[in-house]
Amino acid sequence: MHNLETPYAHNDVKPENVLLTHGKGQPPLAILMDFGSRLEALQLQEWASEHVSAPFRAPELWDCPSHADIDERTDVWSLGCTLYAIMYGVSAFEYAPGESGGSLLLAVKNALIKWETTTPEPPYPEALHQFVSWMLQPQPSVRPRMDDI
Repeated sequence: MHNLETPYAHNDVKPENVLLTHGKGQPPLAILMDFGSRLEALQLQEWASEHVSAPFRAPELWDCPSHADIDERTDVWSLGCTLYAIMYGVSAFEYAPGESGGSLLLAVKNALIKWETTTPEPPYPEALHQFVSWMLQPQPSVRPRMDDI
């Protein structure tokens, strides 16, 4: 979908929108479900506030300028949030409202990610944390594209 002649961004990648299938004798297959509409900048912001789960919403979908270039990097952000949720069972930003003055938007825009540090041996390698952090760059211009990951 991102490699089409006119790329298409899903804009709501999250665990609930990933269907896992496993055919007999075949490896598991992940299928992305629930494709939303593509809208212009202001319409997109309104649409995003109604349809994109806040903890998985890319920073640029919170306040879309009229010249916004919304592309597959919104899905890269959501994929990073989804990987974090798979790793820790919660959103990367669910903790943040209580710890950042109650603003999920502030936590998302500043990518305030709290990595699990309760055990002496981290549950996941640092390289995986860096990979997820790379996808959760608040500035879309710095965030990787799908082909990069």
